[in-house]
Amino acid sequence: MKQLILASVLAFAAAPLLAQQPSAACEAKRARIEAQISQAQAAGNSREVAGLQKALRANKAHCSDASLAAEREREIRKATKKVAEREKELAKAKRKGDPDKIAQRQSKLDEARQELAEAQKPLQP
Repeated sequence: MKQLILASVLAFAAAPLLAQQPSAACEAKRARIEAQISQAQAAGNSREVAGLQKALRANKAHCSDASLAAEREREIRKATKKVAEREKELAKAKRKGDPDKIAQRQSKLDEARQELAEAQKPLQP
């Protein structure tokens, strides 16, 4: 009986510690932010460092798998919309037939597609 009570007490005491463990996805996001902070510091970009530090604090305070999934979905929708806009711009440039504009619009479309591909990548632990 004493062992059962002791096991129950230990389980309840350990529960908050287990709940505080961030998910692997949150840890991966935190590591990316920390790497970006290092890059911004090396480049001497204090505004970017300040913004990234704010993002890091938010990650530490509020990160969850659900919040990361929602953020990822927002980024995918935003990138998908941008690709569609760039495709329309390219089609318009092709109708006009200006080779310089076509090349410029194609480059912007390629960039938007790359952003979409990045947004669709899952966070790696």
